[in-house]
Amino acid sequence: MAKVDSASQTLQKIHAKWMAKCTCKLRKTATRAVPGSGSSAADIVFIGEAPGKKEDLTGLPFVGAAGKFLDEMLATVKLDRKDVYITSIVKYRPPNNRDPFPEEIRSCAGWLRDELTFIQPKLIVFLGRHAMHQFFPDLKISEVHGTHIEQKIPNFPTEHFFALYHPAAALYNGSMRELLFSDFKKIPSILRKLK
Repeated sequence: MAKVDSASQTLQKIHAKWMAKCTCKLRKTATRAVPGSGSSAADIVFIGEAPGKKEDLTGLPFVGAAGKFLDEMLATVKLDRKDVYITSIVKYRPPNNRDPFPEEIRSCAGWLRDELTFIQPKLIVFLGRHAMHQFFPDLKISEVHGTHIEQKIPNFPTEHFFALYHPAAALYNGSMRELLFSDFKKIPSILRKLK
C-alpha cells in the first residue's frame, strides 16, 4: 500500500509541476486544469481529447455523459476507474467544447508524456480520433477502431495501442453504442497477451 501511496504522491507532484509551468493558452478561459486520474500503477491508460464543461467544473476527467458511458463500458469488462488511468491530450477545456488547436495540444504534450512515462502502461487506449492523431496522425479511426496497434515510438513507455470511437459519439448515434461495446470487449484479451 505504501508503494502505491508513494506513486500516487509522485503523480500529484507531476500534476502540480505542470499546473505551474504549462503554457497552454486555454488556461485563460478554463476554470481549472483537468489532470489525469486513476491508478498510478494502471496497466491501461485511456486518453481522451479535452475536458468538457463538467470536467472543467470538477477538475476530473470524463465525469460528464461520455464519462458515464465509459464507466458502463469498463463495467462490462469487470474494470473500474480505480483500476485504470484516464487523461486527455489537452488539460484545459476549449471554449464551447471546440476541438483543441494544434498549439494547445503541443503545449500540453509534455504533461501527457510525463504521465505516461511515470505510469508505464502496458496498453494505451485512444478515446476518439483526436487522441489517436496525437500519436498516429495518418491513421483513420474508421479503419483502425477496435484493433490492436503495435508501434515502437522512441523513448515511449509502450508499443501497444488500441483505438475506440469517442464515447460521446454513442450519445448522438445509437448504432455507435453497440459498436463501442463490441470494440471495448476486446481490451481484456489484448491485455492478457501483453502480461
